[in-house]
Amino acid sequence: MSTPRSGLSSRILGAGLLTAETSREGDRATTLELFFDLVYAFAFTQVTALMVHHPTAGGVLQGLVILLLLWGPWASFAWLANQAHGDRGIVRVGMIAATLIMFFASLAVPAAYRAADGPLLGTLLFAVSFLLVQVVHMVVYLIAAGSDMALRRQIIVTESSAMLPAAALLVIGGLVGAPFQVWIWLVALVFQWVVIYVTSSGGDWRINSLAHFAERHALVVLLALGESVVAIGSGVARLPLSASVLVGSGFGIGIGVALWWAYFHQLSAHVEHAVGRRSGVERTQLATEVYTYLHMLLIAGIVIAALGVETTMRHVSGFAAPGLFPAFALASGVSLYLAGTGFIWLRVAKEWSLARFAAASLLLALIPALAIIPALVALGLVLVIVVALAVTEGLLGQRAKLGATKRASAASAGSAGSASAATTSAG
Repeated sequence: MSTPRSGLSSRILGAGLLTAETSREGDRATTLELFFDLVYAFAFTQVTALMVHHPTAGGVLQGLVILLLLWGPWASFAWLANQAHGDRGIVRVGMIAATLIMFFASLAVPAAYRAADGPLLGTLLFAVSFLLVQVVHMVVYLIAAGSDMALRRQIIVTESSAMLPAAALLVIGGLVGAPFQVWIWLVALVFQWVVIYVTSSGGDWRINSLAHFAERHALVVLLALGESVVAIGSGVARLPLSASVLVGSGFGIGIGVALWWAYFHQLSAHVEHAVGRRSGVERTQLATEVYTYLHMLLIAGIVIAALGVETTMRHVSGFAAPGLFPAFALASGVSLYLAGTGFIWLRVAKEWSLARFAAASLLLALIPALAIIPALVALGLVLVIVVALAVTEGLLGQRAKLGATKRASAASAGSAGSASAATTSAG
């Protein structure tokens, strides 16, 4: 995964533990980054569990706020490890510290929201962990930036104006408690991501290895999809093994595979190529929008869909209807994921993916029906929609390729005819 050590002297900054080996194009994700991601596998599970125990619109809002707050440190360290190798020198120290801090933050997720007179430990642990991990990120990133003063200035501006005020709002919200805490944290979330975007637009961030950056985001999507698999097991854990449980589990796995297909079959490679065709500020701007921002929709969609799968699977025995909340979570999660992939394609290709947006809209329209039909049928219907999307896109892709081949053949024949006519005329 790492590059050969030849020519390292020009890439080493500082000395001892303060070294940072600058990344190059083609460098890939390190095992330490993957270990860091394992903490996020736990975090995704914790967020899903929080929403399962609060099966209301308010519970989903609470879970999404925490999920998108957690996305901030993950995205921050993806940029840092793209600047310098994540498993060497000061960046290695920072990654290990961040792994420990984010594990504690994940532990605090179930107790992150508290009643006005409830205990403070959980909510303050989450808020303080968020603050500490951003301080670690900023210090390590400044060292890894080396003599790049423009990048250092960008780090200071973004971190001081976005991350630190957001962390302060988290502490304030935790101290206030319910019912205002979730709204204060929502303000912190929106403030953070708006300010990051504004301060980063046309800024001085660097993408040293696009292969690394694309791989990191593909891996976190895969990691989140793993949560949908865990959700199937959690949903049927207390049910006796039966034919309906087996069929429902198969439908759940099928939905996960279809979501994998929608991202990994063609989209991820096209996005990487599209970003790779850009350079300079245009490249970093596109990477910021597509990877740091639009991938949030994918992660949120997967986690909500996992919530829907888990709560729907609890009703597969006896052909009971899942009810409104499981149907809403299942359909809206898959819909958000498909719409997110559609927006990514729109941003990189400047084309509307009508099939994906149509499938996303259909899923939302079917929520009332999914709530009253048997849970097994609801899972099967969602599976049919996402599989139909994959088949439709496959057929459209083949037609597009065939059309392009015919146009190329016609152009080639036309060129040959013109050349023959020119030869005859010359003769």
